[in-house]
Amino acid sequence: QVQLVVSGGGLVQAGGSLRLSCEASGRTLSGYVMAWFRQAPGKERGFVAALTWSGDNTYYTDSVKGRFTISRDNAKNTVYLDMNSLKPEDTAVYYCAAQWMTQPHRVTMRAWKTYRYWAQGTQVTIST
Repeated sequence: QVQLVVSGGGLVQAGGSLRLSCEASGRTLSGYVMAWFRQAPGKERGFVAALTWSGDNTYYTDSVKGRFTISRDNAKNTVYLDMNSLKPEDTAVYYCAAQWMTQPHRVTMRAWKTYRYWAQGTQVTIST
C-alpha cells in the first residue's frame, strides 16, 4: 500500500507560481511512476506530468511544457509540481497518483485509470 498526501495549492493571479507537494509513505517507490493529474469542473481528469522514481524520465502534457516542472526528493519520498506562468485555464483540482510499472509506457502513464494510488485533491485557482 502507498499512502499519498498532497499539500500546496490555493489562489494565485495569472502569471504567478505555485508548488504542489505529494509525500508518499508505506513502501519504497522504486519502480513506481508518480504522476499529477487535474480535473476542472465538467471535464475528465487529465494528465499533467509524471516521472519515473527509479530514473530521470519526466513527461508532460503539451499545455504545461516549459511552465511546469515535476521533480522528486528521494530523502523525503516526495514529488513536487512547480507551476509557473499560471493561466486561468490551469484552474482545477490537482491530484497526485502512483503506480508501480515494470516498463512505463508513455500512453498508459497518461491514463488516470492506470493508477491505483491517489492522494486527495487540492484546488488550484488562477484568477485573471
